[in-house]
Amino acid sequence: MNSMFKIGGTLLAFCAVSALLLAGTDQITAPIIEQRNEKANNEARIQVLPEAKEFKEVESSSYKSSGAATISEVFEGSNGSDQVGYTIKSKPSGYGGEIEITIGISKDGKITGVNIGNNTETPGLGAKAADPAFNGQYKGKEAKELEVIKSGSPGENEVKAISGATITSKAVTSGVNDAVKVFESLSK
Repeated sequence: MNSMFKIGGTLLAFCAVSALLLAGTDQITAPIIEQRNEKANNEARIQVLPEAKEFKEVESSSYKSSGAATISEVFEGSNGSDQVGYTIKSKPSGYGGEIEITIGISKDGKITGVNIGNNTETPGLGAKAADPAFNGQYKGKEAKELEVIKSGSPGENEVKAISGATITSKAVTSGVNDAVKVFESLSK
C-alpha cells in the first residue's frame, strides 16, 4: 500500500513539473507566434491588394448583416487618402477542415487576388488550392457570385475545379462568394 502512494506521488510530481514547463513555454512563445501570424496576415493582404499601402480593420457590425457566415475579418486598403479596396478573410470548411482564404476586391468591384493560408487539405489534391494555377483563376473576375465547373473552359462567373478536389474547390469558391457579399454590403 505504501509503495502505491509513493508511485502516485512521483507521478503527480512529474505531471506538475511538466504542466509548469508547458505553461512557461506557452507564455514565452505566445507573443512570438502572434507577431508571426500578424506578419503573415499583412503579407497576404499586400499580396491580394497590392495597390494598398495601409490597412485599417473594418468593424464587424458593418458587414455582419450580409449573411456571410465564413468571414472572420475585413480590412479597408488605402493608398494615402485614396481608398483602393478591401481584403476579406474567409474560413470555409473544405474536405480536410477549415481553409483560411484572404480575398482582395478593388474599389471598382474586381477580385484582385486570392491567397490560401492555413489549411489541412489533402496534399497533392486539395492542397493545390494554394497553387496559382487554381487560385489565379479568381483574379480579374467581377465581384459577383461565382460557381465551380468540373470540365470545359470557365466562363466569366466560373472557375474550373481542381481535379480530384471538387469539395476543396467549392469551399474556396464559397469563401470568395461570401467575400463578394461583404463587399456588396460595404459598397452600398
